[in-house]
Amino acid sequence: MKKSTLLLGPALMMCAAGAIALPATASAASGDSYQATLSPLNHATGSGTFMLTLNGNQATVTEKVSGLADTFGGNPYPHVQHIHIMGQGVCPDPSADKNGDGVVSTVEGHPAYGMIGTTLSTSGDTSPKAGTDLKVAGMGGSYTYQRTFTMNADTMKSVKDGNAVVVVHGLDPATLSKKAQGEKSELVPSLPLAATSPALCGSVKPAQMANVPSGPAQTGGGGTSGTADEGMLLLGGGLLLAAGGAVVARRKLSNQH
Repeated sequence: MKKSTLLLGPALMMCAAGAIALPATASAASGDSYQATLSPLNHATGSGTFMLTLNGNQATVTEKVSGLADTFGGNPYPHVQHIHIMGQGVCPDPSADKNGDGVVSTVEGHPAYGMIGTTLSTSGDTSPKAGTDLKVAGMGGSYTYQRTFTMNADTMKSVKDGNAVVVVHGLDPATLSKKAQGEKSELVPSLPLAATSPALCGSVKPAQMANVPSGPAQTGGGGTSGTADEGMLLLGGGLLLAAGGAVVARRKLSNQH
């Protein structure tokens, strides 16, 4: 019996090794990571991506925007941008244009995306009070925004509840109707309507994990790869090896007796 155990031991060890080699399956996306795809509104032609990571009340935002109006008054265009909250959690459609000027203004879009919860300012204040501060807006037609800041409780709740919306403001007046070109901003009457009207919009949703790679394991890396099926094959191979070891042990023991 001792000889049988000794012969079986290496096979069992190989079986255990096979079990240890099982690659981890993909877990659910972290509840602390969120994303939005920024799509154009109001005749804008730009696009953008938004990523948010929450660690307690610390928010890290990375945003990339391109294709928006590039200049305003001969200077880089100041695109004020915000996380809007307490609305329906969606971007407005053209039917939200109530005065028929061809533009869904910030106020007209309010029922869809709600009020300003957080200003995505480049420095300083991130509260709604900084919502129309052009000095801390995103500048130019294309830019990358990255900042870590303390997020207020109302915005965090809306993000987690699924009704937060990112809105980037600032249109090219030349793309608007003559009626809209002559109108003033509802938020800052000294500015034209185009300056504060929504250009990009996207609902904030939990971030999705990248697909787990399939196929043979890659060499030279420090991590594990493969699928659950491959792991089961490894485990099955270990069990077969263990069974084979047991058969050999029995045969040798029988021959000895």
